[in-house]
Amino acid sequence: MDFDRYGRFLPTAYQGASTGGPESTYWTWRDTTVHVARAVRPESNVRVLALHGAGGYSGLLWPYAAIAAREGFEVMCPDLPLYGDTVVPDPSSVRYGGWLDLLCDLVVAEKSIDDRPLILFGASMGGMLAYEVAHRTGLVDKVIATCLLDPGDPVARRAAARFDILGGPAPQLLRAVSSVAGRIRVPVRWMADMANMSLNSELSNLCAGDPKGGGVAVPVGFLADFFGYAHTRPEEYDGPSVLLTHPAEDRWTPPQVSIRFLQRVRADTEIVMLDGCGHLPVEEPGLTQLADALRSVLKSY
Repeated sequence: MDFDRYGRFLPTAYQGASTGGPESTYWTWRDTTVHVARAVRPESNVRVLALHGAGGYSGLLWPYAAIAAREGFEVMCPDLPLYGDTVVPDPSSVRYGGWLDLLCDLVVAEKSIDDRPLILFGASMGGMLAYEVAHRTGLVDKVIATCLLDPGDPVARRAAARFDILGGPAPQLLRAVSSVAGRIRVPVRWMADMANMSLNSELSNLCAGDPKGGGVAVPVGFLADFFGYAHTRPEEYDGPSVLLTHPAEDRWTPPQVSIRFLQRVRADTEIVMLDGCGHLPVEEPGLTQLADALRSVLKSY
């Protein structure tokens, strides 16, 4: 199973959390069949929607989702278009803005059938997705993010990309290229610094080569849409409180990039640094700090 390949990198105490794996469900959005991995917990007071980033999918995130489920949350983890087991009829048409539209509609659909409090947990690029969806829908009770990487910030763009040029003229450059080559697909690892996905080189290589995750090819138009996307300014944010659980030893997206954004957010905010952890947190004591933070959130409901 996909999640087993990633779960083995977690400390022994957490490897058993995902035993049995998720339940695979499917949700139709427009012409896309969205795979949603779930841990159904009818007795839980709170549900979590976990969102992956550019190098992930539900298989990579599930070891973390399983920790949340063990703490008592009901968990859902969708594969965004191009990733995992989601089926897209025209992959070359996928755009970053479409991801946000899909997630907003998924939140609306889930809340229409289940009114329990809903938390968005965004990993890596998923942090900004969670932030934006919470603002747009007004249906989310809390945002937890391991990273808040605003593509509108040149410093953040430079941190996320493999090449410094993307820190400055990236939006204009990619927009120009996209106008004639937007449907051409390129490996995401050409643009993203996948070598720093983890402090563990074996795990980074697994992520980078996974055909369902970091090994996918994305349209140039998707990259142009992401690097040029105007997220809601933090001073205008109208969503719930935001908890940043940032890996302290992140070599891909430095903590200060996320912290600087969080400090401008117009809502209650909190920071929990995951000590000893790289971008994809598998180290101690940071992983236990993440579990403790999740447990603390659950107790507040």
